[in-house]
Amino acid sequence: MSAARPVLLMADDRASSFTRYAARSLAGGLVLLRFAEARKDLSEEYLRQTAHLPSFWVRDGVPLEDEAARYRAWSRELPVPPTRFCNPSEPRQAVAQRFASLVGLPHLTERQVKWVRDKAAMKQRFQELGLETARYASVSSVEEIEAFAERCGWPVVLKPVDSFACVDTFRLTGPGLASGMDLRSREWMVEEHLEGVEWEVCALIHGGEVLDAWPSAMPCRPLDIVDGAMNANVSVPTDEAPPVDLRAMLQRIASGMELDHGYVHMEFFVVGDKVYAGEIGVRLAGCEITANHGHAYGFDVFGATLDVYLGRRPELGYTERRCAGDLLLPLPGSGTVRRITPEEELLRLPGVIDAVLHVGAGDRVTARRASHNSSGYVHVTGASVKEVETRMRGVLDAFAIEVTSPEREDEAAGR
Repeated sequence: MSAARPVLLMADDRASSFTRYAARSLAGGLVLLRFAEARKDLSEEYLRQTAHLPSFWVRDGVPLEDEAARYRAWSRELPVPPTRFCNPSEPRQAVAQRFASLVGLPHLTERQVKWVRDKAAMKQRFQELGLETARYASVSSVEEIEAFAERCGWPVVLKPVDSFACVDTFRLTGPGLASGMDLRSREWMVEEHLEGVEWEVCALIHGGEVLDAWPSAMPCRPLDIVDGAMNANVSVPTDEAPPVDLRAMLQRIASGMELDHGYVHMEFFVVGDKVYAGEIGVRLAGCEITANHGHAYGFDVFGATLDVYLGRRPELGYTERRCAGDLLLPLPGSGTVRRITPEEELLRLPGVIDAVLHVGAGDRVTARRASHNSSGYVHVTGASVKEVETRMRGVLDAFAIEVTSPEREDEAAGR
């Protein structure tokens, strides 16, 4: 293999559209870094689909330094060892970047990982860079939460500093709602609940430069989504985009956090004429937000993302300017799927250009209170955010899934 085509080591703890794309397009140029503790999250089907790729498994309970030494010996036997690194996983950001450091690959430093994983340190860094944020405080007791709310007002948002996808994140509307929670088992923070409009933005960075920024509208806020609201995002390359210089804002963050390359995903709020920085991740966006940008702008967004992780500057040649969004299909509970609307029926609905089901009749499923909880997704296009949202609600009207709970199964079996 020529030096012009570097080999990428990619952390792989969850199958996604991006990891599947990389597995298809980088055969011979991709090595997977997997973690034994995450084995349960990789399906047998996905393992078969990626069986052609070299995979190094980090053993559970073994010092990472020892695993790095074992990797270095293992990689020397490959035709070409990896020289570049990509971590698309939020929960394994710290361990994956530390592993890359130990084996001599490009990586985020411990300080950078803290900025993008510890939400309190992140907000402090935003403020140091001159950005507005919600008021916040670290807390370890109900009394501290209520004292913060007395200063800032209810509601407040309570979350672990290292949470993601709204896991263990709660909007508290008054005193006493956090009673009984264990606030000492991990680090927690509380922040004021911002009104206004919540947006998302994604960007690619190459050589420290933000190449472009792609905003997304959210028909419903993430904290409403985990309580049952429509779970959707809409990429907005039209004049409906927020009146904010997003590229400049992200460049300030990239420079201030000393980010050399990668994909970044960020939430922010527009309240009146003020912009508040929310949270940022140096990894691909969750759900199918990244794919939305490809559909909205008409370009190979996953290929461009791989380019920046491989050290190449991508050509961002856009061929479309339309709104495109992902709608996550409901997963109403845990148990056994009895029936679900098939993909071919979903593809006949107005605006639907892609449909993927993660589950089928007879599958055992587990629902979670998380913003990525779903039975599948569709991509929907339209001329405006409103048209896309209207079409998404039409999909939800047409979609049906029936899940029988374990308790009902026991009742039916006479147990």
